[in-house]
Amino acid sequence: MKPIMAHRGWSSRAPENTLAAIKLAIDEKWIQSIELDVQLTKDGVPVMIHDFRLERTTNGIGFVKDLSLKELKKLDAGTWYSPKYQDEKIPTLEEVLQLCKGKKRLNLELKTAGNMYKGLANKVVQCVQNMNMDLEVVITSFDHEEVKRVRELTSCIQTGLIIVGNPTLLNEQLEHVEANTISISFPFLTKPFVDSHLAKGRKIVAWTPNSAQEIEYVKRLSGKIEVCTDYPERAL
Repeated sequence: MKPIMAHRGWSSRAPENTLAAIKLAIDEKWIQSIELDVQLTKDGVPVMIHDFRLERTTNGIGFVKDLSLKELKKLDAGTWYSPKYQDEKIPTLEEVLQLCKGKKRLNLELKTAGNMYKGLANKVVQCVQNMNMDLEVVITSFDHEEVKRVRELTSCIQTGLIIVGNPTLLNEQLEHVEANTISISFPFLTKPFVDSHLAKGRKIVAWTPNSAQEIEYVKRLSGKIEVCTDYPERAL
């Protein structure tokens, strides 16, 4: 199977981070995994949405963290993409795990900044473990402390750092948080970078090459790089 990851579900064909986009990715056997974003509601429930604010992908206003699950579930998370998706709601992590269990691997990005979401790592790990999906998930974040917190909670779930560029101390950072996956903005990938980290047994995810040319650039560097794209069909 080619290492193809659907970014926020099949987000070029359905509204991102919704069950509709996830189902489209599940239906294609050649899509290996799905990348999704996790935040917390006001009442501490993990939900799938990328932006900290609601305006771009729902008809709501304000921050995700300021609304309860009940309030968020009233929002329309699909019409912004197409009227035919007007019934799409912001899904909970639990709903997503139930849908994907045994079907697709998940790359869950912990979306946080500073102390915005205390307990985010704990809640996500708890959900994954409740579903016995430790081996079907990798948890990643830009926030090193959140990744480290996941590792302190469990040694069974894979973790990764999300980076832009090539930090000088990347090896030390990965060792510090005990992560084995690097999720990197694809323009910063180079052959020496790829060869070095693959030789250390690390996994590399490239985000988000969308044109055929961009995807081909990544694939030429190594067939082992997981291509995280809005257009997974172009990575075939």
